[in-house]
Amino acid sequence: MEKSRLPGVSQLRLSTALVSNFLLLAVVIYAALIQSTTSDFYYQSVQEDEYVEWASFWAFLAAGAVFVVAAMRQRSATGKLPWFLAGVALFCIFVALEEISWGQRVVAYRPPVYFLEHNFQQELNVHNVVGSSLRKLALKGVILGYGVLLPLIALLPAVSHRLSRLAVVTAPAALAPSFLATFILYSWYPWSFSGEWVELMLGLGFFFSALLCVAAFESSRRLIFGSGHPVLVLSLGWILVVGLGFATAASSRHLRRTHPDNVEAARLETQTLVKDFLGQEKLPKCGLHKRLYTYQEEYDKTFLHRGAFSRLTNQGLPRARADFLLDPWNSPYWLRSRCRGSRVSVFVYSFGPNRRRDSTRWEIVEDDVGGYIRSQD
Repeated sequence: MEKSRLPGVSQLRLSTALVSNFLLLAVVIYAALIQSTTSDFYYQSVQEDEYVEWASFWAFLAAGAVFVVAAMRQRSATGKLPWFLAGVALFCIFVALEEISWGQRVVAYRPPVYFLEHNFQQELNVHNVVGSSLRKLALKGVILGYGVLLPLIALLPAVSHRLSRLAVVTAPAALAPSFLATFILYSWYPWSFSGEWVELMLGLGFFFSALLCVAAFESSRRLIFGSGHPVLVLSLGWILVVGLGFATAASSRHLRRTHPDNVEAARLETQTLVKDFLGQEKLPKCGLHKRLYTYQEEYDKTFLHRGAFSRLTNQGLPRARADFLLDPWNSPYWLRSRCRGSRVSVFVYSFGPNRRRDSTRWEIVEDDVGGYIRSQD
């Protein structure tokens, strides 16, 4: 039996510590592998509503649920108010819902105007309203503070005693290497979309911390671990989260039924957007890939306010969609411009009925709906 003392899970068998860290580091190893060998698959993997994002959602949601159990067990075992664990549980659940924009892309509802105007992703989530530098600083603080610094200082007897009196239950110190690796990955950012892998590693780190935290309360060991070894439970938890990520991403593609009227509307709207761009003297510069509303605001492209697309309001296009350049599924229209030698591809597109990006860097494919402003091989 593994024995650990409160306020943190500071004593773990070597096998548990090694396997826990290996499972967390396996995420970045996998990311590095596919990034270096299959760049197109890597690019698809890190898109919205793909398996990486959904696995992050499930990891944080599972962590929140288990932390709730831990809070109740702490209350039962110590009689103290489990404010810290309850706060961590709420944080994890909040992050999980933020990860999927509170179901916006799943249900396809239009967020309030405030988020359309102030959130660069035009989605209903809070973290993208906050400035980028502050958001990055906060995430680094969570990774280092919760995953590295607090568990390590809790190893000091005097600090451990003080934290116990305050009812603070820390993460396992044994997981500090993985949390530190997560911090390094986020600071280094070796590949595009490295943040997506950071979120998955962090979610799994919280999930593992929650499971081991519950195990720290002897009365709750059977509830979470039963008669199994923690290594087995952590491994199954990792498989469950990743498996749910793949399954949810796959099912979401099939559950969203194509609405013929919306597809036809998207075709008409992208054709008018193409006409708006062709009426300009200069086409978008190479290397751009932005939401069309972001492009309009950053580059002061006022022609999109008064062009053919905007005038579609006379034919029933909702004013909110015209103002914020949204497609019939209330997702942003996108602009992409790629050039390499004689190869040029400039197009506007919608994610289509499945509300996920299928198009490549060079062409509109699968159920994405769009039009080419310029295409030349």
